[in-house]
Amino acid sequence: MEQRTDIPPMWPVGASKEYIDARIELGRAERRLRDQIEEVAAARRRMPRGALLDDYTFSEGPRDLGRDEPVRATRLAELFGEHDTLFVYHLMFHPDEDAACPMCSMWVDGFHGVSHHIRRHAAFAVIGKAPLPKLREWARRRGWDGLRIVSSHGTGFNADMNAERPGGAQRPMASVLLREGDGVRHFYSLPANFLDDTERGIDLLNPVWNILDMFPRGRGDWYAGNDYPGRERG
Repeated sequence: MEQRTDIPPMWPVGASKEYIDARIELGRAERRLRDQIEEVAAARRRMPRGALLDDYTFSEGPRDLGRDEPVRATRLAELFGEHDTLFVYHLMFHPDEDAACPMCSMWVDGFHGVSHHIRRHAAFAVIGKAPLPKLREWARRRGWDGLRIVSSHGTGFNADMNAERPGGAQRPMASVLLREGDGVRHFYSLPANFLDDTERGIDLLNPVWNILDMFPRGRGDWYAGNDYPGRERG
């Protein structure tokens, strides 16, 4: 059939009128979604000043995952390095477990691939509640070379950030913190679950799921094969 010339085509030659009409309507919906995402991002930037945080002391090993020594005490303010913004991924890894959340791990896999781009604009750290040796062993298994893998074990950081439930269950979450003078101020946190506790709150941070959502079958029941003790669905 004759191609539409008034809009950029999003279909191959030979597409039916039914398909073209449906794709145009979908394209309009995608544009509305883009506009809403930008509106939310602008509203996020207008948020009032957040709370001042304690300067927690974490434990951290070398960037080289092939070595576990020396272990050093690292303050929250030190994680900023030369930047005034710090992006934190709160890795869901309970101290009693031997493995981190597979969903969180997939997120960090993606962050790892673009970490050099993130670090042009902000510092980046993966912080988990598990003891440092467990975190580093998991990082080795995932190939997270070069990332700052930091343990908050023994601190009140996760509880104070509400990155864990009152009973100790860990919550997957991403946070943005700001350095302000000698202190650290919270700017924004994005949990994996929405206000009504439904899932997919941090989907936009994950390229894998956004690509899978383009497929005819979508992402499927990703959780079916990923149950593990203490998992909080996100």
